[in-house]
Amino acid sequence: MRRLTWLMVGLWILLLVSFASAELPPEVASWVNMVKEKYDGTIITCAFCPHPTTDAMQAMVDEFTELTGIKVRWDIIEEGYLRQKLLLEHEAKTGVYDVLLIDAFNLAEYAPSGVAVDLKPFLENKELTPEWFDYQDILPAYREGIGMYQGIIYGIPVAGETRYVGYRKDLFEKYGQKLPETMDDMLNLAKFFKGKEESLYGMAMRAQKGIHFGSGWLTVMYSLGGQLLDQKTWEVLVNNPKTVTSLEYFVDLLKQGPPDIGVYTHEEALSAFTSGRTAMWFDATALTPWIIDPTKSMIADRVGFIPPPAGPAGAYGALAGWNVGISNDSPEQKKEAAWAFIVWMTGKHKAKDYVRLGGTPVRESVYQDEELIKENWTFPIQLASLERAYNLVKEGISWIPPHPKFMKVLEVVGSYGSDVLVGSMSAQEALDKAQIEVEKIMAE
Repeated sequence: MRRLTWLMVGLWILLLVSFASAELPPEVASWVNMVKEKYDGTIITCAFCPHPTTDAMQAMVDEFTELTGIKVRWDIIEEGYLRQKLLLEHEAKTGVYDVLLIDAFNLAEYAPSGVAVDLKPFLENKELTPEWFDYQDILPAYREGIGMYQGIIYGIPVAGETRYVGYRKDLFEKYGQKLPETMDDMLNLAKFFKGKEESLYGMAMRAQKGIHFGSGWLTVMYSLGGQLLDQKTWEVLVNNPKTVTSLEYFVDLLKQGPPDIGVYTHEEALSAFTSGRTAMWFDATALTPWIIDPTKSMIADRVGFIPPPAGPAGAYGALAGWNVGISNDSPEQKKEAAWAFIVWMTGKHKAKDYVRLGGTPVRESVYQDEELIKENWTFPIQLASLERAYNLVKEGISWIPPHPKFMKVLEVVGSYGSDVLVGSMSAQEALDKAQIEVEKIMAE
């Protein structure tokens, strides 16, 4: 009787496994079986920070382990400390991590330090990387703009963002205003709406002194012809006439916002817009879910979005985000198991599940998926905005200049820019001083 019971249990388990395999397309099942045969029982460790990407992948990991036998440990580290910890662990050669969550802002520092490996050999290995992974489906703006450094692939994009303009449809209709096509149009509209109604302002953007101000300024800088650094020679261009003009424009735009805009991060800018205090908002696409959620936004039913307006230098857009990569210090036998994890989590087969679990879309097929568009009607507008972000990439310019010292540069120029906003000096005076400081930073 006992033998019969165990036989029945065994048959039941076999049926469950067969049923699970039957649910997978044949090409996916074939890859899963190969991975299980090779890496069953392997334990990999992921160094991630709290993020929607982390939440989505943690929700997907049990299925991955069940199918492949690869067990996953998580070390969830505060975002600001993650960068420092990854550098310290690499310096000590601990080999404690296998999969890394990599901020595009840090790629220029990680790459020369050897923190992450070149992923091209993995992508070109047809056994490890099946056709259904479909690397080319990832938007080129993300592939080339946030996943590469100097032409080397260090990360697979998992959470990208650009920036676009949100606007109050009701106000534009009420006052018969056309949507802005150029940067000048946008500034004129911000001036038009400021004070048009009680407690109404024209624009909400991030502008807190330092990096937040610098990041907000970058949102408009390239379209106006400005740059902080020549990305081929690393010449400092902080007080270049076009860069000065771009700062003057940005400050003028900010002055059309609420009087406390000088302390805004992206969170305060979002709050000002969703509470109905501003007619427009110019910030990250990743913040869209809050704006169109009626439980979080007072304007959810009255909001529209458009790609960044064109400037005299062109129609460009911001580009930032996160990647997953493989630690250079991971033991060789674990690197392939880590890659299997990345293939499953970021491949085309699971892309819709990933987005529905809260992950940020990075694939063209996801942005064009009719079911997902019904769930988030802004996808086509985000895709059009990303095309403008790719215009910058095609010209060989990274929205985040790929230099290890760039964050120091951004802090300096963002501090001087804030001085211009409060009126303590002109844009020319501020950037002449900033030029000297940045030249010292770049010479160190």
